[in-house]
Amino acid sequence: MTDLIAFTDGACSGNPGPGGWGVLLTARDGDTVLKERELSGGEALTTNNRMELMAAIMALESLSRPSTITVVTDSAYVKNGITEWLWGWKRKGWKTSTNKPVKNDDLWRRLDAARERHEVRWEWIKGHAGHPENERADALARAGMAPFKPARAVP
Repeated sequence: MTDLIAFTDGACSGNPGPGGWGVLLTARDGDTVLKERELSGGEALTTNNRMELMAAIMALESLSRPSTITVVTDSAYVKNGITEWLWGWKRKGWKTSTNKPVKNDDLWRRLDAARERHEVRWEWIKGHAGHPENERADALARAGMAPFKPARAVP
């Protein structure tokens, strides 16, 4: 059986500041990688949380047909938001438990719509802990951010 796994990450230089997102999509048969696809992008002025959300969104939106997929993120914000908080936000009209507007609700709504097409399992892993696929997703996020970072002055 082939498993589809998306390793996602976001990065930001300053918060807010230039940011990027990265996705490593893998199709596997057990421990054997059958196929890989890399995705990345960025924005000139954003936040780390928005880039973490964009990585998950782009992983799901990039799939051409409904799929069973595991999304692996190092963002507790994304993992907890999609698995625990989302239902309450929707029930309360996109308000938090303290009745304040949900931050990044535009991206949460987009992620919610993207996940509806698929059977998604969400996993959290510790970031920057030597996990090879997470490190690759991080490198993709930094590459996505690179065009938006100001050039450094050479002394």
